[in-house]
Order: sequence, then C-alpha cells, then structure tokens
Amino acid sequence: MKNILYTLVLTVALAHLGESPLHAQLYEDNLLITGATVITMTDEVLEDTDVLIRDGKISKIGKGIKVPSGKMRVIDASGKYVMPGIIDAHSHLGIDAVNEATNPVTAEVYTGDAINPYEVGLYHALAGGVTTSHAMHGSANAIGGQCETIKHRYGEVDPERYRMEGAIRTIKFALGENPMRVHGMGSRIQPATRMGMEQVFRESFAAGRAYAAKWKAYNNQKVKTGPAPAYDLRLQTLADILSGEVMIHCHSYRADEILMLMDVCKDYGIEKICFQHVNEGFKVAPELAEFGAYASVFSDWWAYKFEVYYSTAYNAAILAQNGVVTSINSDSRELIRHLYHEAAKTQKYGGLTDQQALEMITINPAIQLGIDDRVGTLEVGKDGDVAIFSAHPLSIYAIPEYTVVEGRVVFDRAADPADMRLRINPETSFEDGYREHEHSDHRCMQGVEELGLFLFTDHKH
Repeated sequence: MKNILYTLVLTVALAHLGESPLHAQLYEDNLLITGATVITMTDEVLEDTDVLIRDGKISKIGKGIKVPSGKMRVIDASGKYVMPGIIDAHSHLGIDAVNEATNPVTAEVYTGDAINPYEVGLYHALAGGVTTSHAMHGSANAIGGQCETIKHRYGEVDPERYRMEGAIRTIKFALGENPMRVHGMGSRIQPATRMGMEQVFRESFAAGRAYAAKWKAYNNQKVKTGPAPAYDLRLQTLADILSGEVMIHCHSYRADEILMLMDVCKDYGIEKICFQHVNEGFKVAPELAEFGAYASVFSDWWAYKFEVYYSTAYNAAILAQNGVVTSINSDSRELIRHLYHEAAKTQKYGGLTDQQALEMITINPAIQLGIDDRVGTLEVGKDGDVAIFSAHPLSIYAIPEYTVVEGRVVFDRAADPADMRLRINPETSFEDGYREHEHSDHRCMQGVEELGLFLFTDHKH
C-alpha cells in the first residue's frame, strides 16, 4: 500500500518535470476546428462553422474550410460550442508569495519576477477553459506590487513564456481593512484609519510627481551639471502611474472609499483604474461610468467580513447596465475553473443576455488588462485561444472538453491524465498521512485523504 501511495506522489511530481503525459497534448500551433457553433463575441453566433488557427493566430472562420496541407490537428466539434478563451482579471495563479507586506507602499516589487511554471493550478484553470489570467499582488499594502498578465502556456518550463507580451503594466492598490490591519494595527504606522489611507495615496503621488520633475529638469539640461537624481524604482513606478504607463487595479469594497480614490486620481490626473471586487459598486455605478473606471467583481460573494457585509448578486448587472466595463473574476484557484458558471449567474440576477454575460469573462477582462487587441473575441488575426464546450457555456450542463492556447491543445478532457486532478498538501508528511486499515480500498482512500490529495469530483474519474 505504501508503494502505491509513493508511486502516486511520484507520478504527480514527475508530471511537472518535462516527461509528462501532458506533453502528449502539446501539438504544433496549427489547428482546424470543424462543425461547431462558434460564439465569436462580436455579436455573432455562427452555426456549423469552422475555425482555422495557423502559427498560433486565427487564420479563417467560415463554413467548409478544407484541411490545409502540412501538419494540422483537426477537432470535429459537431454539436459543440466554441468560444474565446476565458480571461480572469483577478488571480494569484503562478505566484507563491502574494504579499510584500513590509511597507504600506511597495511599488518596486513585481509578481512577474516570480512566475512558477510548475504550478498545477494553471492546468486546472485550463480545465475550465481559462487561457489568460492576471497574477496579482495581494491586498496587504495601500500601494502594493506590480502585477503580471500571464498566458496559460502550461507545459512550458521557461517562466518567461508565461508573460503576455504587450499587456499593459498594472499595479495593485488596496482600500480598507487589509492595509489598515497589517500596518496600522500590526506596525502602528499609517494607515491605521480610512482617512489615513487617503493620505498614503496623496503623499505617494506627490513624491512620484516630485521625482519625475527632478528627472525632467535634469534631462532637459543642454549641458548636464551635477549628478543625476538617484534612481528609485518605487518612485519611478509611482511616476509611471501618474504618466499613464501603469494602470491601477484596486482592491475595494465600500462605496465611500471608491469615491475617495477616484477623487484622488482626478486631483493627480490619473485616468486608468480598475476597481477589483467593488462590492458596493452598484451604489456608485453612474460615478464609476462617468470617471471611465472599470469594475472586476465577484458574482455573489460578500459578507465574509464586516466591511463587505453589504452587497448584492445584482452588482455585476447594475454596473454593466450603467455603462461600466465589468468583468467577473475568481480570486481563487478553485473558482477559476467555473468562471463560465459565475458568468451565468448574471442571467439569474439581472437578466443579462448571453452576449452580455459572456462579455464578463472574455472581452471585458481583456479590455481591463489592455489585451483586447489580441484576445477576448474570435476574429481573424487574434491569438488562437479557444475553449470548446459540450453545450452552451452558460448552461449548467456544459463541460469544457478542449482548451487551446495559440493553436496548441493544452487541455483535452478525453486524454486528461488522472493524476493531474490531484492536489497535494505539502504541509502533511507522508508518514503521518498514512494509516493501515484492514480493507485495502479503505487503506488507499484513507492514505490519499490524509496526505492531502483531493480528487476533483466533477470530472469523469
């Protein structure tokens, strides 16, 4: 029995070391999908239609596309639905350390420096049709670290391959209890209150503006006199926010704080901001729309702590109907596999159309991450990122069957290795987790459970 469990753990480990069943799923970047119902997200739903992907890009969408010469995988998608790869605008996949909680302002750190290509959660996300996510810094700081938009090119071992080229630079801000607790209560420094939060932002932006002015004055000298200003990555990042090169994504709940940060941004000429969670966004939806702010929300999470006691499952629909570009996110390694279900909730709570509901997990998060020229819709010239479902993706009966990233089939449910559905708890030792029992099946299940290995119950095994 111990040998069986050791083999199970070893199989999971080897699945991430290059010689994995997953690599049998990696094909050339050429793919033809035939006979599908294609949801383009450009207000078109095309019946019995083919999608041709060449060299990782969508080459043609139409009926009766002939199989081109050369190496080409063909997927018969008759009776199935094809949609753009799902995008999650708020995730922590691919990174291990989420919070640099050593200072209220840590704009100098960057999650993209620590992408982990071996995280199996990336594969689990692909099993839910998610091809792109926003690997965000946490919410311990008023101004946290810079974030990274990543493509789920699972199977690649080079962390650089996960960065999405051309994505806008983003940075994590946070309002409310989290930074107040970590710094005010934890270290007895500002911010300890919500009014202290505002001053952290104002003082930081003022410092960033002064830093940019020093460099501008130095660079404008025809004859350089004296040394250049000392380079400071934190201040440079703040200056880049002020110049529009870095977009704020701000953890937020309460309407009063959302209004406060928009007022601060107006005072400093900042135009690019996406509020994350924004549970009370429905209270200030017209103001968000007027500012041009985006909203990335939970479908129906609230009341998990006091400052987020008040919200509504109609939040996403109210924001969208008021003209706010709205997405639905996961902020969860588990929920990310079910974003198509989360989008469907906007039809129960708000009566959104199919197009409006699916926009919240495709083109809208793409806009919020500045990548809508590459993903979010199925159009010729865009990246070949596709999710293929057994039924309409907003149906409770829909099952993701294939996920394609730039023409590569990176998830194939029919060829999905069973060990890829396991999650390991590294804090539980093998010996402590193993117990002898009389019946062999009972022994196996007891050992698996106590090792912290969990099977996903909504799959076929």
